[in-house]
Amino acid sequence: MAIFDYTIQAQSGHARAGRFETAHGDFTTPLFMPVGTHATVKGVTSAGLRELNAQVVLANTYHLYMRPGVDVVEQAGGVQEFMNYDGPMLTDSGGFQLFSLDHMMKTDSDGVNFQALDYDGSKHRWTPEDNMRVQERIGADIVMQLDQCVGYPAKREDVEASTRLSWEWAERCLAAHARPDQALFGIVQGGMHLDLRLESVRRLVEIENRSLAVGGRRFDGFGIGGYSVGEDHEVMFETLGTVARALPDDRPRYLMGVGNPTTLVRAVGEGVDMFDCVLPTRTGRMGTAFSSQGRMNMRNAKYTRDFGPLDPECTCPTCTQYSRAYIRHLVKQNEMLGGILLSMHNLHYLIDLMRRAREAVLADAYDEFLDAWMASPAARDY
Repeated sequence: MAIFDYTIQAQSGHARAGRFETAHGDFTTPLFMPVGTHATVKGVTSAGLRELNAQVVLANTYHLYMRPGVDVVEQAGGVQEFMNYDGPMLTDSGGFQLFSLDHMMKTDSDGVNFQALDYDGSKHRWTPEDNMRVQERIGADIVMQLDQCVGYPAKREDVEASTRLSWEWAERCLAAHARPDQALFGIVQGGMHLDLRLESVRRLVEIENRSLAVGGRRFDGFGIGGYSVGEDHEVMFETLGTVARALPDDRPRYLMGVGNPTTLVRAVGEGVDMFDCVLPTRTGRMGTAFSSQGRMNMRNAKYTRDFGPLDPECTCPTCTQYSRAYIRHLVKQNEMLGGILLSMHNLHYLIDLMRRAREAVLADAYDEFLDAWMASPAARDY
């Protein structure tokens, strides 16, 4: 199996089980990827990530560029060496973070100017070429093109403009990216407009065909961006499946920034392979747990003398060692251990959920898996 090959090992309906090879080893899909924005998954050590069976970990280009700086990460030997994580990693381009700065950034056809008010107020400019150089120096196994994302709701003309700019930047990123041991994913935009989404897919395919015609490279996978930006998930599902299945079959499909359990299970059924989100660690720090009985608020008084495991059906380190009563005590006392234990549980829950989804695909029983999930208490995860 060659580097960046994606092998589809089984399919059940639209759901897929695959394997993708990177310079730091292969990973299987469907999978959930923990988010380590600043080269750390909040509250979880690198050893802890291995214990949770995390296959791929994310870091964010914008945040590492600002602090500690690309020079530091590069001098450490790349992001894996810097954080002592020996598995595959992915860096988001930082585009979403830039556009979250809103009035502190200005975009033109060539690039984006931004002021880092969330750090030191310094002013910077990135072109797609700059962004590729930064991500190459950070050194993750998978990098994302620089794109533009707009929130929801948005005027159609604004979505059209951001979609066009994203595919124009995708072509420049593909031409500029030169590191051979690093995969590059293009990103589909288009808001909630199916025609714009499909136009984005068509343009990305045309871009890679032009590249291949002159001896260049293709995209090694595709991100599906611009969802979970304020819309109800039912709105997302009106177009998600059609968009995912319009992408080439032989590359991974990555739904960016989506992480509640039911949405993952449904999205796999639509043909999506990869997911990431800060939700499991963020909600863990807030005292909330995913579980086979639905989402649990551990501040609830009913857990005060409940000495059973957090989730009897879970095998994570939290559930096998600590009681609901103890976790509630930690949360109520604002002890950092409470957030750590819940974060570990929530990450394990999503990682293991995708393992179970993969097994269902391999058994050609994904429809049954999806139906059983939707009928279970676990589906009440909002």
